[in-house]
Amino acid sequence: MKIISGGITAPLGFRAAGMYCGIKKKQKKQLDLALLVSEQEGPVAGVFTTNQVVAAPVVLDRLHLKKGVGRAILVNSGNANACTGPDGMRVAKEMAQLVATALNTAPHTVFVGSTGVIGQPLPIDCIKQAVPTLLTRVTRRGGADAAQAIMTTDLKPKQAAVRARLGGKMVTVGGMAKGSGMIHPNMATMLGYLTTDAAISRPALQTALSQAVDQSFNCITVDGDTSTNDTVLCLANGMAGNSILKPGSADFRRFCAMVETVCRTLALKICWDGEGVTKVVRVEVTGARSTTAAKQIAQTIATSNLVKTALFGGDANWGRVMAALGRAGVPIDPSRVNLQFGEVPMVRNGQGLGRVAEQKLTKVFRAKEFTILVDLAQGKAGAHMWTTDLSYEYVRINASYRS
Repeated sequence: MKIISGGITAPLGFRAAGMYCGIKKKQKKQLDLALLVSEQEGPVAGVFTTNQVVAAPVVLDRLHLKKGVGRAILVNSGNANACTGPDGMRVAKEMAQLVATALNTAPHTVFVGSTGVIGQPLPIDCIKQAVPTLLTRVTRRGGADAAQAIMTTDLKPKQAAVRARLGGKMVTVGGMAKGSGMIHPNMATMLGYLTTDAAISRPALQTALSQAVDQSFNCITVDGDTSTNDTVLCLANGMAGNSILKPGSADFRRFCAMVETVCRTLALKICWDGEGVTKVVRVEVTGARSTTAAKQIAQTIATSNLVKTALFGGDANWGRVMAALGRAGVPIDPSRVNLQFGEVPMVRNGQGLGRVAEQKLTKVFRAKEFTILVDLAQGKAGAHMWTTDLSYEYVRINASYRS
């Protein structure tokens, strides 16, 4: 597998574009409408928010996903089209129909996405006016503009792509994502779009995407909140010409690794671009009795505001991590717990290792990236999470998000 430049348009047969259509503030004229088009339709897979308050685009995409075929994705930023009632659903359907008519394809092959402020009507008229122009701009080089057009509070566009030989053919997986705040598992608040030119069955594509999301986007947290619009979609068009990938084969396992690499790369870019973030820390739990238990402990530590503020302040307060794992709701034996920060052991068999270790830990906490390793010494299962610090800047951004 080789990491390559590019993103959503790196695989064969995909074109994209981004433009300003008038949803975001006029004085800034930031790109706010993106379109992704495949030369031919193919299997589509998706994973969506678990929030019970669901935006209209998610409702529509879930319906379209049942047909199992995708050709294009239209995404706006600056407005979430969430909590907008029947009009919101009408607008989402109209977005899909606009592109479907222009491409002479069925509406269920067009997926839509929205991100931004909740509760405000989405101005469909400016999208109607923009779509014809947007269609003329889609190119193989348009992925960068598309990645920028889906941003809200993001500081940087997020793209990734990998390539490998499968079945004697070069297969590529590309992707783009947005996300900065309201980041938490199941799913993290984000939009993620992947493409591949692999020939693959729809069930196999869904399996690969679900597994990849579980190990990437569902393993990051910035602030413990999830949104109404979280979506990850993957379109495949088969233009690489490989034999159809099927579960159980070596080539399918390699393909799964490719999808996971793209998802993990995008997920970590979301972490690093998190609102006010200065540190990204991997929380790794080992020696658990079950994966479920390990995940619960990792998530409790990763979402602890006391842990996150200590990370920001560079305060080597390892007791906050011990307190978090102890309240995770998982039975443990504290006298067997080992705790390590970076390369510095801090707790052995449930007891702190003293002032010398704490002095070393202060240096670790000043680093921008390190691992907190928790060994429960109870079993063989493990899990991981990526978390970020919680800074003054996060409060400033979210205190005035709508203004």
